[in-house]
Amino acid sequence: RMIRESRRADRRNVHESIAVLDTMTEQVIGRLGNISESGMLLGANTPLLDDALYQFRFEIPDRNGRPVKIDVGAHLIWVGNANTPGQSWAGLRFLTISEEHLVTLRQWIGTPKPGR
Repeated sequence: RMIRESRRADRRNVHESIAVLDTMTEQVIGRLGNISESGMLLGANTPLLDDALYQFRFEIPDRNGRPVKIDVGAHLIWVGNANTPGQSWAGLRFLTISEEHLVTLRQWIGTPKPGR
């Protein structure tokens, strides 16, 4: 029931390469696949622990095109193998995000993609 709820949020497929940093280890652990205000699909290049909690940071442009670092606390809901060895897809639900970052994220998700 919970998952169906969060799937209703508008989603943005991410065609740019946006690195996702684990702020606990300061390591890039993957790239954004798609994102909504309630969670994200992560293309991970390091193993993730099932049902674990993570602190992530990624950078998206604000409405003026300036990069903004977004910090989220996220819960790993599921993980599955990608077609590339050593890679996986992971579905994460956001538990914490500041109001200011949420506003920036919503604007970015709602911005029409260039050339589409």
